[in-house]
This record gives sequence, C-alpha cells and structure tokens, in this order.
Amino acid sequence: MDNTGDHAKMMENIYREFGPELLAFFRRRHDSPQTAEDLLQETFAAAMKNPERLLRADSPRAYLFGMARNLSAELHRRSHATEELHAEPPMEEAETADPRLEVMREGIARLNAASRQVLELRLQRELSYEEMAATLGVPVGTVRSRLHHAVRQLREHLKNSDYEE
Repeated sequence: MDNTGDHAKMMENIYREFGPELLAFFRRRHDSPQTAEDLLQETFAAAMKNPERLLRADSPRAYLFGMARNLSAELHRRSHATEELHAEPPMEEAETADPRLEVMREGIARLNAASRQVLELRLQRELSYEEMAATLGVPVGTVRSRLHHAVRQLREHLKNSDYEE
C-alpha cells in the first residue's frame, strides 16, 4: 500500500474514533445539527490538507479539538456580527433540582475567559493537561495554573454563597 493509502486508512480510523466526540462538541455550541455536521466535516477537511501534521501530533485528539475550537469560534464571530443573540434555552427541571448548580453557573460566569475555557476542556471534554495545552497552544504549566485558579475561585464562590463543600 502506498503512503497515500496509509494516510487515508489512518485518517479514516481517526475519524471513526474522534468524529462522534467532535460532533457532540459542535452540537453543544451550535443550535443547528446541520451546522454541527458541517463543522465536523470542515475540521476533517482541514486536517486532510496536511495529514502528516495530524498524524505526527502528540495527541491527535487534542489537535483535532484545537481545530474544532477555532472553527467554532470563527463561525460564532461571523454569525454574531450579523445576528442578534438567541434567547437561552429553558433549563430542564432536573438541572434546577440542586440549588448549587445555579451558584456554580454564576461562579463560572465570573471566571475570566481563559479559566472558563480550560475548565470546560477538563470537565466536558475530559482532556488531559497535555491535550488541553496542545488544544490551546499554551504550555502545560499555564493550563495547570489556570485550572487551579478556576477551581479555587469556584470553591470560594460556593463558600461565600452559603453552600460549603
């Protein structure tokens, strides 16, 4: 099998492994399932332009999530420049059962963007420190520091809101 065939097979395996997770990532950020699917395809189309780079990455997952994050942010920038913001979807009853959830949402909203981003990658995507660093393009120490500060701020916010750990 030639090198092109090897790359195609490896890319197919990577798509099967990470495609569903990336699609879920896009669906949480965009209202339209079609938009999520389009962004998934854009992510892999961009990766196919230089498959060696993806295949050489320490973590193909982190590399793809970095691309996905950038494509998602780009779409938000383009669409928010021309559209009004959509109303926040109503919360499900299960989400409101624990009063600490609202307190934590408030605390997360108070975090700076960098801290919120690293917290999201850790909690929602379950990325390792190394994968988060690769996704964000920052050193691992920066990721550790941001996550530490975010958790400390959330604990303090929860404590100050009369919901001790």
